[in-house]
Amino acid sequence: MLYFDHNATTPLDNRVLEAMLPFLQHLYGNASALYRLGRVSRSALETARTQVAQLVGVQAEQVIFTSGGTEANNLALQQVSFGKRLAVSAIEHPSIMVPALLWQAQGQQLNIIDVDAEGHIKPDFIERVSWAKGDLVSMQMAHNETGVLQDIVGYAELLREKAVTVHTDAVQAAGKIPVDFVQARVHLMTLSSHKIYGPKGCGALIVENGFNIRPLIQGGGQEQGWRSGTENVAGLVGFGKAAELALTELVPRQQHLLALRMQLEQGLKSIPGVVIFSEQAERLPNTVQWGLNGLDGEMLLMQLDRKGIAVSSGSACASGGNKPSAGLTAMGISEALAKSALRISLGQQNTTEDINTLISTLKSLVLH
Repeated sequence: MLYFDHNATTPLDNRVLEAMLPFLQHLYGNASALYRLGRVSRSALETARTQVAQLVGVQAEQVIFTSGGTEANNLALQQVSFGKRLAVSAIEHPSIMVPALLWQAQGQQLNIIDVDAEGHIKPDFIERVSWAKGDLVSMQMAHNETGVLQDIVGYAELLREKAVTVHTDAVQAAGKIPVDFVQARVHLMTLSSHKIYGPKGCGALIVENGFNIRPLIQGGGQEQGWRSGTENVAGLVGFGKAAELALTELVPRQQHLLALRMQLEQGLKSIPGVVIFSEQAERLPNTVQWGLNGLDGEMLLMQLDRKGIAVSSGSACASGGNKPSAGLTAMGISEALAKSALRISLGQQNTTEDINTLISTLKSLVLH
């Protein structure tokens, strides 16, 4: 199969699997145990913590391991107190938007931040709201569907002046573009393993030094008491190795993906009527979301699947049948065009030959 859905998940890097195997086989100790088998697991866990920390330029103790990006996002939103304001952008991942709407349903203050036609957050939201200390704003660093990058640094600087807590979901950005927690000026940042060729079921919340966390899961006191539960040592070892590789190989990966994206977009433009969403915006090097009026996006997805090609009609974490993308709707895209949308997200194993095959197959299906 030709796989073009790397924003949903990535294949496990063989080097990551190699690092994990001992902890799936004979090094099975609980990292909280005091005997040697436990100490080996603890040491491996702390090595992984350091590797993940280095990916975004922080200290190891700032990394809270979680079961994935969804838990890390929920943990981040847990930091807003009742009576305070929560604000999220209109194009957030469901793991932010759903708990935000639940917050509102509990009678709390919620602001949905508008985006423009390219998918950029409209910065005037900062001045239009009467902020108070302890309010929390969550904004994706890179959109999971269009790939649009946000000016997190600029927004965070202004919000910090108002004593507002800032969280960014950097799940799609890490490993594809340089991500530096300190430079981003945020208080909290979410990462995920399976978006960077690591195993599923592992993520992290990065926390600014001195920021007091309110736990989402309590019990055994693991992760400095911030996230209880026996750690998934093998998975986190894999997350650490994937983070190490993402950092050391960042530049060649970027170059490879951007070259493929340019080839892909040129091919798509050869199909009459194709619209590339957010084409003029700065985007991730691997992501192209496009549509064509009169096309049924999900039908085309299944036709491609039958020919051994995997693409996406949007976020793999969203559901709702044939509803158009909430992100595209927020950008003002018509329902008909939004329902035609397909997302192609490229990965390291993709080649120019893969792109040629994809384009020729699309033409055979769309231009018949």
